[in-house]
Amino acid sequence: MKYIHLIISALLILLSFSFSFGQNIIISIETENLVTVLKTDGNNRLKIVYFGKSLSNVNEYARTEEVFNFHTGGASSNNNAYAVAGIDNNFTEPAIAVVHVDGNNSLDLLYENHTTSESSDGAILTTVTLKDPVYPFFVDLCYKAWKDKDVIEQWSVIRHTEKGDVMLNKYASANLYLNNKNYFLTSYNGDWAKEMQPVETHLRQGMHTIESRLGTREHLLTSPNFMLSLDEKATETSGVVMMGQLAWNGNFSLQFETDVFKNLHIVAGINPYQSAYQLKANTPFETPHFVYTVSFEGKGKGSRNLQDWLKKHTLLDGEGVRLTLLNNWEATYFDFDQDKLVGLFGGAKELGVDMFLLDDGWFANKYPRNNDRAGLGDWEVNKKKLADGIPFLVREAEKAGVKFGIWIEPEMVNPKSELYEKHPDWVIREEKRPEIYFRNQLVLDLSNPEVQDFVFGVVDHLFTENPTLAFIKWDCNAPVFNGHSKYLERKKLPQSHLYVEYSKGLQSVLERVRAKYPTVPIMLCSGGGGRSDYNLLKYFTEFWLSDNTDPLERVFMQWNYSYFYPAIAMCAHVTDWSKDRSLKYRIDVASMGKLGFDIRANELNERDKTFARQTVKNYDNFKDIVWHGEMYRLASPYENDMASLMYVNEGKSEAVMFNYLTNWRYLSEASLRPVKLQGLDKNSTYRLTEINLYDGTRSPIDSQKLYSGEFLMNVGFNPTVNSGRASVVIKIEAVK
Repeated sequence: MKYIHLIISALLILLSFSFSFGQNIIISIETENLVTVLKTDGNNRLKIVYFGKSLSNVNEYARTEEVFNFHTGGASSNNNAYAVAGIDNNFTEPAIAVVHVDGNNSLDLLYENHTTSESSDGAILTTVTLKDPVYPFFVDLCYKAWKDKDVIEQWSVIRHTEKGDVMLNKYASANLYLNNKNYFLTSYNGDWAKEMQPVETHLRQGMHTIESRLGTREHLLTSPNFMLSLDEKATETSGVVMMGQLAWNGNFSLQFETDVFKNLHIVAGINPYQSAYQLKANTPFETPHFVYTVSFEGKGKGSRNLQDWLKKHTLLDGEGVRLTLLNNWEATYFDFDQDKLVGLFGGAKELGVDMFLLDDGWFANKYPRNNDRAGLGDWEVNKKKLADGIPFLVREAEKAGVKFGIWIEPEMVNPKSELYEKHPDWVIREEKRPEIYFRNQLVLDLSNPEVQDFVFGVVDHLFTENPTLAFIKWDCNAPVFNGHSKYLERKKLPQSHLYVEYSKGLQSVLERVRAKYPTVPIMLCSGGGGRSDYNLLKYFTEFWLSDNTDPLERVFMQWNYSYFYPAIAMCAHVTDWSKDRSLKYRIDVASMGKLGFDIRANELNERDKTFARQTVKNYDNFKDIVWHGEMYRLASPYENDMASLMYVNEGKSEAVMFNYLTNWRYLSEASLRPVKLQGLDKNSTYRLTEINLYDGTRSPIDSQKLYSGEFLMNVGFNPTVNSGRASVVIKIEAVK
């Protein structure tokens, strides 16, 4: 045991190397392939002197500064590790801006000390403490390095011991400095049903900001995810690329500022929009985590870094299993009663899915939830629709051989509700302004502990009344308008605390839910893909990507989401959104994520019903590969007339390949050339078998033929995708 501790200590020194070089302190934040080198200057200010490929000889980190011209000039140096506002650093965007108790709005931060330790989850945590030389004001810069994943989590902890409150006008999580030749930034924008639309920008001198100011449903228009190619545009298999997001369930800001010398400064954190924060003495403020990876082998490797990290270290039950389901929403919308619902349970069982999910419309009596204009907030069961209550439905579903799940939206309220009548002070609203509704609803004030208790109570009551309830779909449809909190007003706290305290309040509720119900699967939904941050995924097992379930659109959306999330987290349902695409195409697209159905299963003809049943069985056979294997994108729908991707298990003995036609024109070139596979063992021999075929359909793929992994990865294989074979799913198995 003694020797093990000695080895661990040695590794810690290597992984986060620091030493004195003359008067300077050098600190390296290192993963297997990436390193950030920090160094104090002659004035004891902390600088970033290198960000890039790690070196085998750690002693050479002391020399990295020799080859760069950082245009230094005291505090105004461009390469600050955490840029401050208020002294002479006006050349770049600050990471922090404060007003001290005495009204002084300047700040200077000097190196104080640093520590390095191994965290309980196996990462290396380096904390560098900076202090103002005049005021008792401190910032701890925290770097959590996941060596084998090449993932860094970066955040700050801000604290002081001044005699009064310090106003934080800006309080970023991270400040990075890059000095490459070119920067190509991909951001992801959109709207309802248009989520994750990529836009690539060649960054030149000036500022490019990715931000949200919506408070809740914060990803409605803009995603916190980004992809940054360095020097040249990265491909799936080549180039240097940085990928990540700000893990925060609230307003965010990612600022990319390129200076005249082509250096790039990244400042990431909570959006300071209407969010000045009064920080009390001896009360540390921890900012959200800025999570990123850098791949030196293209976008595919970067995405696998994030997917693997998320499954193993963040996503709730990321290495576990998920439930396939049948949702009633498109079958019934609000128009149902308990007899109609019970009649659908058999369809779920016949399909072969694990669970039936009851969506919106099951609650409220004085103002019945018969549409989206009333009842939200009144979480008692609607007696007219469901005379015997939710427990009856749970029992009947279990009798039919399926589990039962339910939809809630506990953060929201309709003005036409008993909750609104009884507790108008619980609603975020400005009394002197007209109420602005989004989907006919308003947001409850989760900065208020009473509201937190109420929201927790909605969940707790459902599980208390129904101990075998198997699943919750947690929705959130409205952003914040006219943000004003009666609770903060009563407490004489600034209204500028609302956005931050709402997010903290929601997290507090979720902590309580998971403390009492640690394993129940819960889907994160927000009017589609309005919430998908890594911070919330600590409490949720999966998330809803978009209300747009057109399978062709989903090919593109799921392609883009896959750069940042594993398939096990991405809910993909078969619906009737677009009947222009065959049932096979719809199921094949949904099968590359966490499969669900949102169709009138009882109205399928026998041929389609038999086919759907078989595809669920097929999915059950390969879902472990999709959920827990490594993903490889083979042919981009943005560059080809088809999309092709595959998942490979850890032992490289099994894989599943998905191919989708995306251009139905006569001149489509989808099937002209073979697709080169990835991730296989070049020395193994593989059999390829097409699955998800209707009975009696003959595949052009001969499953008797065998191919070496080397052949499949260098020459390729043609799945023969065309207008008559718009989707092709292939099971790949190693032959012993």
